[in-house]
Amino acid sequence: MKNSEIKDLTTQEIIEKIEEEKKLLVRLRINHKVSNLDNPHKISESKRFIARLKTELRKRELSEERA
Repeated sequence: MKNSEIKDLTTQEIIEKIEEEKKLLVRLRINHKVSNLDNPHKISESKRFIARLKTELRKRELSEERA
């Protein structure tokens, strides 16, 4: 998901995406410990996606505080 697509989401949708992605990250980490993943890069991609979502959420919080 691109940053422009993230900006189009509502705040509630961003929060839901963060929760879903955190659950996915936990599953990926567990699966990677049990048996190697086909693509272990998915773990770092997931972490980056969570960070992008949190960044957009924080931007919105700061803009609301200023207003």
